[in-house]
Amino acid sequence: MDSVTPSTTFLVLLLPFFAALFAPLLTRVFKHNAAWILALVPAVMVWHFAGFLGEIADSEVVTGGYRWIPAFNVNFSWYLDGLSLTFALLICGIGTLIVLYSGGYLKGHEHLGRFFSFILMFMGSMLGLVVSDSFLMFFVFWELTSITSFLLIGFDHKREASRRAALQALVVTGGGGLFLLAGLLMIWNITGISEMSLLLRSGDILVNSPFYIAVFVLVLGGAFTKSAQFPLHFWLPNAMEAPTPVSAYLHSATMVKAGVYLLMRLNPVLGDTVAWETVLPIFGGTTLIVGTLLAIRQTDLKLMLAYTTVSSLGLLVMLTGFGSEKAVSAAVMYLVAHSLFKGALFMVAGIIDHEAGTRDVTRLGGLMSVMPITFGAAIASAISMAGLPPFFGFLAKEEIYYGLAHPGFWPVLLTVVAIVGNGLMFVIGFAVALKPFLGPKKPELQHAHEGPVLLWLGPATLAVFSLLTALFSGVSHRFITNPMSSAVEGEPLNVTISLIPHIGLPLLLSAVTIGFGIIAYRNVDRLRAAMANLLAAIGWGPDQGFDQFIRGLVRGSFHLTRLTQPGRLDLYMKATFILVAVCIIVPMVYFDELPAFPQWPSDPPFYELIIMAIAAIGLLSVLYAENRLTAIVSLGIQGFAVALLFMLFGAPDLSFTQFMVETLSVVILALVMTRLRLTPTDRRPMGRTILDLSIAVACGIGFVLLLLSVTQLPFDSTLSEFFTRYSLSIAHGANIVNVILVDFRGTDTWGEIAVVMVAGLAILSLIRIRARSNHAIASNDPSEEEGR
Repeated sequence: MDSVTPSTTFLVLLLPFFAALFAPLLTRVFKHNAAWILALVPAVMVWHFAGFLGEIADSEVVTGGYRWIPAFNVNFSWYLDGLSLTFALLICGIGTLIVLYSGGYLKGHEHLGRFFSFILMFMGSMLGLVVSDSFLMFFVFWELTSITSFLLIGFDHKREASRRAALQALVVTGGGGLFLLAGLLMIWNITGISEMSLLLRSGDILVNSPFYIAVFVLVLGGAFTKSAQFPLHFWLPNAMEAPTPVSAYLHSATMVKAGVYLLMRLNPVLGDTVAWETVLPIFGGTTLIVGTLLAIRQTDLKLMLAYTTVSSLGLLVMLTGFGSEKAVSAAVMYLVAHSLFKGALFMVAGIIDHEAGTRDVTRLGGLMSVMPITFGAAIASAISMAGLPPFFGFLAKEEIYYGLAHPGFWPVLLTVVAIVGNGLMFVIGFAVALKPFLGPKKPELQHAHEGPVLLWLGPATLAVFSLLTALFSGVSHRFITNPMSSAVEGEPLNVTISLIPHIGLPLLLSAVTIGFGIIAYRNVDRLRAAMANLLAAIGWGPDQGFDQFIRGLVRGSFHLTRLTQPGRLDLYMKATFILVAVCIIVPMVYFDELPAFPQWPSDPPFYELIIMAIAAIGLLSVLYAENRLTAIVSLGIQGFAVALLFMLFGAPDLSFTQFMVETLSVVILALVMTRLRLTPTDRRPMGRTILDLSIAVACGIGFVLLLLSVTQLPFDSTLSEFFTRYSLSIAHGANIVNVILVDFRGTDTWGEIAVVMVAGLAILSLIRIRARSNHAIASNDPSEEEGR
């Protein structure tokens, strides 16, 4: 059953962008306390979307929108089901806490107002992406997330590392956006559908299409770049150059999960195929292992968490592509759990950096006594990340092993991958939560203290939610997990897992994971050193590959530009006219569409012969003119002869226009030529003259053949009758040609006028250069003569 939302949803979608406009002004007045006011915006959005929880839990979907481009069936429409609603609540809920956290973290920053604007636009872009129904609307918001993340990652634009990270993220995700655009256009072409809600009801149209693999590859190109799948994962850790509020929001509920959202959204129509259930687990599992191993190598708290985000995204992709209902439920639960604990841990890392002055885990210790609230939030989030009770991460981990528990080599292999990945994330979670707080306090940390409420409110709230969602798992399943799992699977699913674990293999696998995690944690320094040695031995990595690609692209562009744009107008004209001749003649010859030459009339009127003779004389005058001025005047003879032919064949309006154009052209060119010092005669060598003559003859023959082909087709008088009928009554003009130029195709004429204006400016520049040159010669000024 569908229900249509009122226009309030439309206003809610625009609310973050409106708030972004006023954020600098509010910050100027209220300083960092503007965060309390601006946080009301996402809080209102949470309240709005929470109002749909009951409907969505009852297996309904909520739709709405407005017609955008009716001719192409493009609408500004939104679609809320369990998947999009959960994402919307995460984006707005965590976004509320991030806005508050930003006020405390960037207190006193000179560009805090700008930062608030960027983060609110980022929030609005991500929200629009997940609720979009229209393909076009979805793609617009997809690209907006890339643009706004570029602004946030490069917020500290004075640092080269920030600029590089921002550009890298934009190039990778923007390139993936092109893949996605092509994929959406192919889906539109195959199905004739331009909205997600209708696509989800289309059945197996895409799966059965011969173009399925092409669509599959293009969609993966968009999803894998956005969600940092190996080997395109490198941009995400580098994005840690952004301020910590950006990192916390980026990794918990926004852009990096956009690719996962896309895969989950299209799972009902692209999934359940060999390609889907092979490629996604391979790339997802590889990303899971690579991310956790690289996380072990790091000592920076943010980088440790960033690489575990990469691994978590790989786990989500692997589960989405595994193909079982329980794996889908596990992916859904882990996505929610990850949003809660990862957002909290990133904010904890930011608090430590803000109050202790460093994020290096080897230089931290003993902060528990001075930062008790931060420690509580950290340990609670780490427990959830490790998959231990009584937090929601435990439920997700149990469901993961339950979903992968199938016979066969492939499920066993993926289960081993999950155990290794979860065990290493266990290590990183507790390394972030314990090592900065336990042990003796370092002397350089004596000034450290608990952060203000704006800083610790966010991680504490997320930690509490991670606990409550597990304690009240029945409520969580009814309003979140069941509707979201059903949307991803495409059919109703019922999740029942609670804090009472699955007795049997899943519990055993959890115990193995915990045991492996404890052993690895106790040897984390050795593992870090081993990974450092391994990476040093390998040397090259995708991040370096990106730099090499960009350098190669720049060099290739430079050489290509030098080859195709050498700065010689004669070469440009040759290339242009050769291409024109080839495009006209070759298709006619290849497809055997050459026209039949008309029979020459036995007794042509003498006046037509006279006019053609005049045109021929003008042509010869141009070719044999002794100077350029004579050639220009002779060239006008051609135009006048054509104008006379138009008049003889009953087109006085067109003839008059042709006379005016030719007269003005000759006069203007003649005036210009008198002001320029040009070579009086043509001094081209014979070989070049023959080449130019051949090109000119080829173009002339091509246009003759083209016009003969056109005139031999049946004449369609529809446009002629239309212009004759309406030129006077609608446009109030008796001269039909002028009415066509000024009214019916006025925009085209405006463009032509713009071209003429540009040409006139170029001529004016040449005349001024000539005048300055003459002045330099007259005054014998060597500097001006050299500039000439």
